[in-house]
Order: sequence, then C-alpha cells, then structure tokens
Amino acid sequence: MKMKYEEFIKTFPERVVIDSLLNHYKSRLRNYKLKNEEFQKKYGMNFEEFSRRNVVKDRNFSWQVEADAMEWEHVIEGIRFCSEKIRELEEESSF
Repeated sequence: MKMKYEEFIKTFPERVVIDSLLNHYKSRLRNYKLKNEEFQKKYGMNFEEFSRRNVVKDRNFSWQVEADAMEWEHVIEGIRFCSEKIRELEEESSF
C-alpha cells in the first residue's frame, strides 16, 4: 500500500528535517553571495549604490545592464530570504 506524503514526512525526526532545510538554505545563500560578489566586481559598487546611481539609465538602458540589474535584484532578495529562513530555523531548533 502506498504511503501518503504526510505520513511519510512524519517518519523523519524533526532534527533531520531542520538540518536538511538549514543545509539547503545555507547552500543557496552561499550561491547568492558569490553571485553578488561577481556583480560588485563587475560594476565596482554594491547593489544599493548601483540602484541609487541609476546605472541602467547611465548606460543607456543596454540589454546586458538591465538583465544584470534584474538578476542582481533577485540575488539581493535571495540573500535576504535565505538569511531570514536560516535565522528562523536556527531559533526553532535551539529549543
């Protein structure tokens, strides 16, 4: 007989699930941070300054700069999201 997903999940100890999620988010965070560093090197500034100086406009809305801006914004949001999830999981697991 096929086990339902909910029943299957309940077979894992909570610590295993939390550790797995922590490893997942930490891996994603490392990747986002590496990509952020690549953009910082490429443009010689952080994302906040890139946005404030309106580099996309300064570079005549070139396709590459606009694509980088969108990806970089996604990277910054990914860093924020993963950092928040890691903090929540670490707080949850500290009890």
